[in-house]
Amino acid sequence: MNNSEQLYQRIAPDVKLGQRVKIFAFTNLYGCQIGDDVKIGTFVEIQKGARVGNRCKISSHSFICEGVTLEDEVFIGHGVMFINDRFPRAATAGALQTEADWNCVPTVVKRGASIGSNATILCGVEIGEGATVGAGSVVTRDVPAGAVVAGNPARVLRRTGQPAAA
Repeated sequence: MNNSEQLYQRIAPDVKLGQRVKIFAFTNLYGCQIGDDVKIGTFVEIQKGARVGNRCKISSHSFICEGVTLEDEVFIGHGVMFINDRFPRAATAGALQTEADWNCVPTVVKRGASIGSNATILCGVEIGEGATVGAGSVVTRDVPAGAVVAGNPARVLRRTGQPAAA
């Protein structure tokens, strides 16, 4: 990484970075944990409490919010959005909400899963090992291991029967 790329990154001191992590320009990482050999594309934000396993690839313009866990070897396509609040609101009783006013709902993406570009992943779901989420899909419920899902809401199209290789 050259000096000009570093000028366009915000990596907070509380980020736990693994070894050989490649981070491109215009990124915002804070309070998260990133494993070894991870590649993070341009215009990616990873929030506090998010965990990224080893050998993951997160493509540009994606948002990994608090409560999201990506296990090892997960692929995140361009513009993938995770959601961590079932009932988001800006204000409570006429005042802006604080962290005390909402409940973070965790989401897990299991080892070797792939999520296509512009997919939206609602909170509280588990995407199974080796599963594939089609581009543009909206995942509203758990995705079985090895399944291929697509659509809005995402539905199982087929099962490969093959979780990620060991």
